[in-house]
Amino acid sequence: MKLNPILIFFLFVHFLNAQVQDKVDFIRAKVFVQPNPFNMQIKGTVSYDFEILANVETIFLDAKSMEFNKVLLDGKEMKFDYDGNKIILKKKFKKGKEHSLYLEYDSNPKQTVYFMNWHIPDSLLKRMNGNQSNTIYDALLKSMSTKILRLMNHGNGQIWTQGQGKYTSHWLPSLDDMTDKVEFDLSLVFRKDYMVISNGKLIGKEERSGETKWKFDMQKPMSSYLVGFAIGDFDKMVLKSSSGVPIELYYEPKDSLKVEPTYRYTQHIFDFLEKEIGVPYPWQNYKQVPVQDFLYAGMENTTCTIFSNQYVIDSTAFVDKNYVNVNAHELAHQWFGDLVTETSSEHHWLHEGFATFYAYLAEKDIFGDDYFYWHLLETANALENLSEDDQGEALRNSGAGSLTFYEKGAWALVMLQDKLGETNFKKGIKNYLKKYAYQNVTIPNFMAEMEAVSGIDLSEFESIWLHDSDFPFESVQTFLMDKNASIKQYFELKKDIENNPSATGSILENAWDFLTSSQLKQNLVLDYGKNLSPLFLEKVLKEDDLKVRQAVILSLDRIPQELQSSAEALLTDACYTTVESALYKLWSEFPGGRGRYLDKTQSVIGFPNKNIRLLWLTLALVTPEYRSDLKPTYLQELSSYTGAEYHFETRLLTFEYLKSIGGFNDESLKNLIEACSHHVWHFKKSARNLLNEFLKQEGSLARVKSLYPLLNQEEKQYLEKTLGE
Repeated sequence: MKLNPILIFFLFVHFLNAQVQDKVDFIRAKVFVQPNPFNMQIKGTVSYDFEILANVETIFLDAKSMEFNKVLLDGKEMKFDYDGNKIILKKKFKKGKEHSLYLEYDSNPKQTVYFMNWHIPDSLLKRMNGNQSNTIYDALLKSMSTKILRLMNHGNGQIWTQGQGKYTSHWLPSLDDMTDKVEFDLSLVFRKDYMVISNGKLIGKEERSGETKWKFDMQKPMSSYLVGFAIGDFDKMVLKSSSGVPIELYYEPKDSLKVEPTYRYTQHIFDFLEKEIGVPYPWQNYKQVPVQDFLYAGMENTTCTIFSNQYVIDSTAFVDKNYVNVNAHELAHQWFGDLVTETSSEHHWLHEGFATFYAYLAEKDIFGDDYFYWHLLETANALENLSEDDQGEALRNSGAGSLTFYEKGAWALVMLQDKLGETNFKKGIKNYLKKYAYQNVTIPNFMAEMEAVSGIDLSEFESIWLHDSDFPFESVQTFLMDKNASIKQYFELKKDIENNPSATGSILENAWDFLTSSQLKQNLVLDYGKNLSPLFLEKVLKEDDLKVRQAVILSLDRIPQELQSSAEALLTDACYTTVESALYKLWSEFPGGRGRYLDKTQSVIGFPNKNIRLLWLTLALVTPEYRSDLKPTYLQELSSYTGAEYHFETRLLTFEYLKSIGGFNDESLKNLIEACSHHVWHFKKSARNLLNEFLKQEGSLARVKSLYPLLNQEEKQYLEKTLGE
């Protein structure tokens, strides 16, 4: 039977997709990238040097939905096959030979590269309609002044990447396989009034025709998912670690007053991790860049962490939402994940568990033992609840969730350190990192090093912590009570209360003056605040500790009359979570004081997601007697926060408030439809649920259809699908 050539090619590609390309070693790559934010395109070239390790007849690179304009092997045109996912070269490659491969390509990545807040006015689009010439198009863009381009942006335009997993191949022909490490040197061209940041050391800038070419050099190899870049309107502050490593801290000019609280303790964290890990920082420099609508808290691209700008905060926000943990976590990844990299997701503990563990140690060094152990108790409770719901997961389970890989993973290391002793543990970590530097690792590799340095058989440890899906809460509770006096006191008081629930108030009131731990007081109030007398809570509210006062207002469903005055004082507390809770609960409980509460908090914005301002606007709108003449202005301001120029956390909060008061206007409704196609999946899901709920209301269908001419093609398609048209 003669097989169809197309079928043969399909089967061949399917076979390649299941293979690790272990007979070819890609050594270094010189990458050139020129992003165009207005058509969301990447024009690029990449030149790979590679060596053949064994005779092979094909080589391939992962490349998602690209168009190749030129393919050269050792400087000569080369025929190739391409299926939309891989570019494949067929040739008899001989063992020991070195080659170079040059690719010139265009890409319109559907993910991995995110073009934020770029917009061409409709009038300009109409004039350009039908003109498909890239040369004319690019010339038009280059001819525009910086001022015009700024006006064309919704806010400040940014471009950034997120390649974790197997996603870099959406914008750069590369290898999705984490076990193939390459030295990537990137050059990027963009308009000269923007900052470009990427992996490695900046070794040159060339200005030409309103653009700048930025050249970055890496000296060591890394997996392709760790290649990244960010472009935006940034300034930077430069520190140096005690060991002399440059640390570049980026920020938007508008956030210059937030630089110190955002990056507080950064040098301290860097110095601590180098000392604690015992292996010098393995790269030339380190950079941190906050960007809009990032998918996660942060991402440890080699030498260049990109993180969410929701961590760009002032000193008041620092109390409840600071960057310290994320800062330490992503920096720890430069060793655990970047220097030594897992072979597959079964070994993901070696990345996330280790980064989480070392971030906790850094926080312990900064905030103290109490902070460290109480945080461990918090994560232990979450893991215990997971086990009780029969949703516990083993650390060796490649499909486990974040709570398992991060928190259970950190706990495994806490207990391993306790079992081996700090000296043996540190020596084992140091040996492991040095032995497998710039290589790939498995959990058995790590465990072998720890057994070798300690002489202890760790099979029982592995069974409990790596293979068992349950979380051993009783043993960690015993550990915590042994390590921390305030946690021991906490469980003793809880036991007393369980034995005599009716005496909860008197038990805590009698013990209170003898409690010296702020963490203990916070947790007791959060657990039992509803059982404490107003007189005693008033005493607690007069304490100096911000977090203990916060625990009182958070623990109460309703504010008793006796606490009204003390609760009103919380409206000026230096803590945004406290102010938000106090404002809402006071407004709800004491209608006669609503005007005063709103006057007192009218200038407070809150966290980067504008939590207090959004609540304030909503309450001002639904308080009939409050500034009636300004209500249209308040509604307009509230609606404006649904726009794409704002962070998705701000937008989602605003959508929820507008829904609660029936306040959707055409502007916010159009923005809700736009949000249904957002790149952050949980925001997109929430927006779609809100739109579906809105469509159930009488007259809503006609309102939505009236907006149809204002929508782009993707939004129209989603709306048609939703409406069943």
